[in-house]
Amino acid sequence: MTASTPLRTRVRPVPPPGSRRPAPPALVLVAHGSRDPRALTTVRALEARVRALRPGLPVRLGHIELNEPLLPDTLAALGDTRAVLVPLLLGRGYHVKQDIPELAAQAPVRASVAAPLGPHPLLAEALHARLTESGWPATLDGAARRTTAVVLAAAGSRDPDSATDIRRTARLLAGRLGVPVVPAYASAATPTVPTALRALAAGGRHRVAVASCFTAPGRFATQCASQAPWIASAPLGAHETMARLVLHRYDQSLSTGWAEAA
Repeated sequence: MTASTPLRTRVRPVPPPGSRRPAPPALVLVAHGSRDPRALTTVRALEARVRALRPGLPVRLGHIELNEPLLPDTLAALGDTRAVLVPLLLGRGYHVKQDIPELAAQAPVRASVAAPLGPHPLLAEALHARLTESGWPATLDGAARRTTAVVLAAAGSRDPDSATDIRRTARLLAGRLGVPVVPAYASAATPTVPTALRALAAGGRHRVAVASCFTAPGRFATQCASQAPWIASAPLGAHETMARLVLHRYDQSLSTGWAEAA
C-alpha cells in the first residue's frame, strides 16, 4: 500500500456500538448419569455430534447424578451468562419437572429448560433407525404384519405424564413401522416388558422386537434387551438424528420460552 492509496481503501469501517451479534446461549445437555461406564462415553459422543452440527455453539454437559460433571458444577462454570438446558430424557417426569428446574434456579446462569426429547417425530425416526440396524426388515408382507409387533421399552416413572409421552412415541413409531407398538417399562410403571410380550403372544404376535427407548446404555436398557424374543435395538445414543433433535429442542426453547426464563 502506498501513500497515494485513497484513504477509504486503507481504513476499515468500525461497526457502530451494539451492532455485533451477541453470543448464543450455551446449550447444556442434561444427562441422568449411570454407573455403567458406557453411558458417559455415549453422552460424550452425542455432545460431540451436536458440536459438529452447530459449530460455534457453546455446548456443555451436566449430570443429575452418578457421573461428573454434575449439573450444578457445569452451570456454576458458565457464570452469569445465558444457557438452555436440554434434558436427555425421553418424556416428562420428576427430573424434568422438578430436579432440573430447581438446579437451574439455584445457579448463577440465566437458564431456560427445554422440553424433553420425546415425544417427537425425530425420536421415532431414531428408534426406527436403531431397529433397522438390529435387523428389522425393510418390508413386511401381510402375513408378517399379522404376527409381528414391537415393545417400546422405557425406564418408567410414577408420573402419568411420562407414560403419556411414551404412549405418544409408541404411536409415532407404529405409524412408521405399520405394526403394533406397545409401551412397557423396566420399573415404576406397568406393563413390564415380559407382561407386554405375553399379551402380544396371546394375540398371535410371536415375532416381537424390543425397541430400546433409552438415551444411553445402562442396567435398565440391558435388562429390557435381554428379554427380547427376537431382536432388540441398541440405545439411541449418539445417533445423528438424536443430535438434530437436541438442537431442535434448543431452538424451540429460544423461540418460545426464553423471554419468560431470562
